[in-house]
Amino acid sequence: MPSVVGLLEEHELAARRRVDELREEADRIQAELAAAEQEWQEWMIARQRVSVLLSAPTGAGIADDATSPVTASTRQKPQVPVWREGLAWSALSVDYQRILKTLADRSRLGQGPLTCQEMAARFGMEVVPTRVEALRSKAKRLVARGWLAEDAPGRFTLARGVSGPGGGS
Repeated sequence: MPSVVGLLEEHELAARRRVDELREEADRIQAELAAAEQEWQEWMIARQRVSVLLSAPTGAGIADDATSPVTASTRQKPQVPVWREGLAWSALSVDYQRILKTLADRSRLGQGPLTCQEMAARFGMEVVPTRVEALRSKAKRLVARGWLAEDAPGRFTLARGVSGPGGGS
């Protein structure tokens, strides 16, 4: 009959092996997660760049300003319709849809509102005043049109009734 101390040592050794195995697996998963997050960030940046190129007026950046003046009447801002029940997100430009999708995901996960700095970081943008202010302008426009709510200054979330991208409710 084995001793009690011997049995305890066997169980302790088995538990130590299991802890080591789980730590190795956690390290592997952590490395895989970091690689996947990096790939996701690269795709977000690529999508943002394509969106900028697709939303630019035809020939933008090809002719210099001296030969092709751009006036306020030739450059139009994307229109943001007033939100109403059943209005699809596709009525908005890609940039506005991205803001809504990010806030919808947070809402679905039970997470709170986002600031424009946090959004810029999530979108893979440089977190500099010009980028943050551009996002803030878009978010404020979405608030004014009923798509977003700003319960606390600078903290944005989806407005009541606005949910999934397929429809407005």
